[in-house]
Amino acid sequence: MSTLSVQSPTFGCTILGSGSSGNASVIHGPDGNLLLDVGFSGIEIQRRLAKVGVDPASIRAILVTHAHPDHVHPCGCAALARRLDIPVYLMRESIPELEQRKIKVPGKVIFFQPGFEFELCGIQIAPFEVSHDVHAVGYTFSVHGHKIGFATDLGFVSHLVKTRLGGCELLVLESNYDPAMLRKSNRRLSLKRRIASRIGHLSNADSMAALEELLAPKTKHLVLAHISRECNTPELVASLTEARLAELHRQDIAFHLAKQDTPLDIFCLE
Repeated sequence: MSTLSVQSPTFGCTILGSGSSGNASVIHGPDGNLLLDVGFSGIEIQRRLAKVGVDPASIRAILVTHAHPDHVHPCGCAALARRLDIPVYLMRESIPELEQRKIKVPGKVIFFQPGFEFELCGIQIAPFEVSHDVHAVGYTFSVHGHKIGFATDLGFVSHLVKTRLGGCELLVLESNYDPAMLRKSNRRLSLKRRIASRIGHLSNADSMAALEELLAPKTKHLVLAHISRECNTPELVASLTEARLAELHRQDIAFHLAKQDTPLDIFCLE
């Protein structure tokens, strides 16, 4: 398993952190950078940006996947948007979901609809619906034929998800939990049922099964993300992924595990 370290790509991404305690990534574009989710405090986001050498002033907008606090920090997202004077792109349906969870709604909001593409920073952005217990989307980002796909926080991999993630050079996919560890965990039964449902999260087995259809001939990098600390282990995900890629005869793909506490190195596609 190797990581890629390249500074200031024309197109690429940096995963600042991923897990139940917070999620955020930078999408690097020809004309500036975007933040995908702000699941940490504004101060923590800026600390992580500094760690990977990204100037906060280069961030042009924030894109939100869904209204859970590990993706929209209760105060951090709105505070960071205000501090950087940038808009937050989200679904209209996310506003009452944010308010219900007492998450501060950012001041500058621009609404989008899943299925309708738009462009920011020279990047073609395509949000698509995923199955979760709130309104949620995955995204693909494209520049000059290069494509990045993100899909976390989804209960199952639908035909739509498979279609939208087709042809990704870099694929970021959830591998959230091990079913046996989830059953044995101290979490309340209702939470266990939600996680394992079609509006919950992808298990390791779900993720591994989906790879056969999601990996494209041009796929170079696979990132397994949103790995549960309580109901999964990085070692287990790594072992399963290595075996699955071998089974699919795709050892040409470099795979990486997104971390909760520290960013991954920058992935550069152009």
